[in-house]
Amino acid sequence: MIQVKNLQSLSNSINTGEPVLIYFSGENCSVCKVLKPKIEESIKSNFSKFTMYEVKTDLHKEITSHFTVFSIPTILVFFDKKEFFRKGRNLSVPLFIEEIRRPYNLMCE
Repeated sequence: MIQVKNLQSLSNSINTGEPVLIYFSGENCSVCKVLKPKIEESIKSNFSKFTMYEVKTDLHKEITSHFTVFSIPTILVFFDKKEFFRKGRNLSVPLFIEEIRRPYNLMCE
């Protein structure tokens, strides 16, 4: 995952229209640290066109508030410049993959 440094670069990536996943996490969040490699591996193996970003909420409060994220971990998925999916806290990785498979196939293949 690419570490986000500023809002402008993240907005530019979303505005390309390509699929984007943003993973909001925290430095002291143990769930975030366990979930991140699972999400990363699942996305890489199932959806090659995704660009994945990570936002550390404790370091980048401006970005976190821009996307109205109140809890961590939170995952945002963008297709065609629009937020398609938002999932926070408890997340089943296999269910998450299945929920984005159909829109990914429609938009990207």
